Amino acid sequence: MMILYIPLTQILRLDLRTKPVVRKATIRKKQIKLKLKTMEKFFIGRQKSPDGFISARFFITFGLTVCLLFVLIKSISAGAADTTQWRHLFNGKDLTGWKQVGPGSHYVENGLIKSKGGMGLLYWKGEKFSNCVIRVVFAMRDTNSNSGVFIRIPIEPREEWMPVHYGYEVQIDNQPEKSNEDDYHYTGMLYSLTKPLAKTGKPGPQWNTMEITLDGTRTIVYLNGVKVTDFKEGDAVPERKFDFEPQRGPRPVSGYMGIQNHSDKDVVFFKEVSVKPLKKAIR
Repeated sequence: MMILYIPLTQILRLDLRTKPVVRKATIRKKQIKLKLKTMEKFFIGRQKSPDGFISARFFITFGLTVCLLFVLIKSISAGAADTTQWRHLFNGKDLTGWKQVGPGSHYVENGLIKSKGGMGLLYWKGEKFSNCVIRVVFAMRDTNSNSGVFIRIPIEPREEWMPVHYGYEVQIDNQPEKSNEDDYHYTGMLYSLTKPLAKTGKPGPQWNTMEITLDGTRTIVYLNGVKVTDFKEGDAVPERKFDFEPQRGPRPVSGYMGIQNHSDKDVVFFKEVSVKPLKKAIR
């Protein structure tokens, strides 16, 4: 058996003649490693070019095929979401990396973040988020409960109301009408600012998956695989109806994030809080 190493950069310099039988072909350090049957040594000896490279129709065909495969694989990989990039902010064991502000508290039980009292906020300390996707998996304790995921909080919070008025709350509440509120307060909305593109919230105790994309000044929310919010800074928003609704105005591109404990009557369990970088702007 004969082993040959051929630089990939030289494949296109091969001429097109006899096709030898190849036992095995592999890529190593930008070379094609070919294991040829012993009976082919005679043909190989006769078909070397003046540059010392093997001339065979098979080699150029093989080389072009490899190149096309590389391009195809790279294109497929670029278009698909790489789930290995998710970074879990909640480790499933304790609240390492998190901090509570405001009344009430959060704790971990059976691998879930649960809460007592309120209204308060558990935020991820020491890091701001931008140009990323935040994934939150949650379930309402009862048929319906009230909570929220806060994003774009401009500074590290010291109390519970600053994030309400100067960040965005992605609402969790499938029945806002029971609080004399309208669709602008439904699950997946930027609280009191956006109207649902769809209503896909699941009642408790079913699990919901919310993915919040921060793309520059654009905020996109998917709830259970369906886009429910697509908001850009400068889009029209309704006037405030209640004093507990957020102040109007732009939010920062980069900000802190957190989850809300609303009250003992409104309890939401969180199973996952993860983040991954946004590879490119969404059109």
